[in-house]
Amino acid sequence: MSIYNAYIESLVKSGRAYAAFESNEELDAARRAAVAKKATFKYLRPSDVVLGEFNAARWERAQGGEPHVVRFVMPPHGIAVKDDVLGEVKFAAGEVDDFVIRKQDGFPTYHFAVVVDDELMGVTHVMRAQEHLINTPKHVAMQMAMVRLDNGAKFRTPVYAHMPLICNPDGSKMSKRDKAKAARKAMKDAMEKGQAGSPAHATRPTVEGVATATGLDAKMLADFVAGENDNLDVATAVAAHFKVLLPEIEVWDFRKNGYIPQAITNFLGLLGWSTGEKSADGKDVEKFDNAYLASHFSIERIGKTSAKFDRVKLLSFNGDYIAAMSDTGFYNELVIWARDWEPAFAEQLRALPKERMEALVRMARTRCKTLRDALKVMAFALVEDEAVEFDAAARQKALSGNGRGVLEDFRAFIAGGAVDVAAVDGWIKSYAESKGLKMGDVAQPIRVGVTGSNVSPPLGEVVAVLGRGSAARRVERCLAGV
Repeated sequence: MSIYNAYIESLVKSGRAYAAFESNEELDAARRAAVAKKATFKYLRPSDVVLGEFNAARWERAQGGEPHVVRFVMPPHGIAVKDDVLGEVKFAAGEVDDFVIRKQDGFPTYHFAVVVDDELMGVTHVMRAQEHLINTPKHVAMQMAMVRLDNGAKFRTPVYAHMPLICNPDGSKMSKRDKAKAARKAMKDAMEKGQAGSPAHATRPTVEGVATATGLDAKMLADFVAGENDNLDVATAVAAHFKVLLPEIEVWDFRKNGYIPQAITNFLGLLGWSTGEKSADGKDVEKFDNAYLASHFSIERIGKTSAKFDRVKLLSFNGDYIAAMSDTGFYNELVIWARDWEPAFAEQLRALPKERMEALVRMARTRCKTLRDALKVMAFALVEDEAVEFDAAARQKALSGNGRGVLEDFRAFIAGGAVDVAAVDGWIKSYAESKGLKMGDVAQPIRVGVTGSNVSPPLGEVVAVLGRGSAARRVERCLAGV
């Protein structure tokens, strides 16, 4: 505070700042008058304030304790901001009013404090979003007016680079509010159309009902639905209640959903920037590590327009990074991730026999776009044979027609032969041909028999991971209806 106040006093003494005594009521009245005239409100500099002249009377009133703010005197000429992304940006004279640099409570404003901080801390580059460009002429004007109190040198103007915003595919700014929007839409849809999966005659959710079910305050929830607040705790609870996924926005969102740090860094490096290099096949270089990014990055290649956060491309990047891992590397990453986000899953992985674990990891790695995908891909192998739950509708369909015979013949096959991928796939193909059946008519009963579901990874790999004994026990249970 002593440093800021010393620089404020130096500006006041040099006639580049002054104490202003208008009350909030007076300023509000002036704003209302401008609105009534359909004009933009502009603060009018007091007639006794002259650029470059110390107004001792005003300063004496301020020092005497009269409530006041301190305003910076904007110069009569325009301000040109040299920007390494946008080029030279000009702000006309009078476009920026005399603005507050110290508030009535005695604290400096951001605009003033950051100028002092940048100079005294030796900041050379200021890189920020383009939405902050409107603030920069204020900062440049102060830099032009200020000198160091320790050596009399003029303040430097750092290199400015105002970067494009990161937007959603629809062009809206990507922000934490997107979570609230998604949760709000899910609840409104449920209130208007009924909750997804509910019987047609079911009662539609109400604010009071959801508040009771989630433990949320009913008034806060009602305000959330009406768009009066974007409380993230409310959004999270609502999303969980209606079983909808919120968009990933914050770093922990991506970690929780199983994205690889290297993939995220690589993807972010391409938002609003390009390498400028071509690969051997003539395409733009897009895949790189941090060392490459550090050695090739330059402000000059930052784009001027907003960057779109392409989640499909990010998911593809992440899948490529996982596919490029070794089986051991994938397993290690998976265990570390699961330990933080899915501890029960981590324990299941550690409890697997070595042979099954290796086969399961080998099968899953190329089928996972994210680490979280492994929960679904690996699920069939992590449950005990006696605990497999057979989907009633899928089991009934699987055992109808030729299905029971297919399963009985498959049980006989795995009882007396190899169950590696090639053997299982070969048996299914030859069996279908010999019986005049479609491949699906053979595969689906087997799939339900060994996993309990009609959706799974390729059957050859599933059976190979389970092994002969486990696969046989599951088929027996399916046939017996237990």
